[in-house]
Amino acid sequence: MTGRPQNDLLREISQQDFELLAPHFQPVEYEANHILHHSGDSVAVVHFPCGPTLVSFAVPVEDDREVESLLVGREGAIAVPTTGRGPALAYSRVVVKVGGTLVRLPVRALEQAQQKSASLQELFARYAACQFAQLLQTAACNAAHSIEERAAKWIIAAQESIGGDEVPLTHEQLAGMLGVSRSYASRVIQMFKAKRILATRRGAILVLDALALQASACSCNRWVKRHFGEVLGRTAAADG
Repeated sequence: MTGRPQNDLLREISQQDFELLAPHFQPVEYEANHILHHSGDSVAVVHFPCGPTLVSFAVPVEDDREVESLLVGREGAIAVPTTGRGPALAYSRVVVKVGGTLVRLPVRALEQAQQKSASLQELFARYAACQFAQLLQTAACNAAHSIEERAAKWIIAAQESIGGDEVPLTHEQLAGMLGVSRSYASRVIQMFKAKRILATRRGAILVLDALALQASACSCNRWVKRHFGEVLGRTAAADG
């Protein structure tokens, strides 16, 4: 492919490193709810979300429920190898939350490029460390913060990744991100609507008052963004 994809991680690499990877890129279009990996799948491809595309990692818990552990947008990638030993096994279900373009890259092609470039190897190692920090922060968040704080956090994370005030999330999708019933998620949304912080339209949540939404959220977004900035030299990153 020609030109840089709309993915921050791919835009950070040098032109020389980009040319090592570019022949192996395959842009694909996926709609919301497309499953990239089921738990236990062999993962042989790295996916880079582009533009407003969002991908989530859903971890199963008891009672046949799932809880979102990670939300990845154009700031990062899915299934970055850390061992250099080829395909790994997916632990969670990985699903497209907001449809759009993703760039596929075979794991083997990335590993071969890393063998030729120390800078490429270092960048993806640093990103993998940041993604692990996101997972740790999400685990702490799920244990310590209220449903309302977490809902505000997830909506802000999606809003920042998409780059607009209209977040294409349904009540059912938000419920899945929070690990609660749809009716509970709807009550939370109604509470924010009553305060004129959010509005809704079919299939989307509208942010009316970003400052009030930020005040309603926990601090997990900001801590993760700061860590991304320190490790990768960025001013922003999506939340986990």
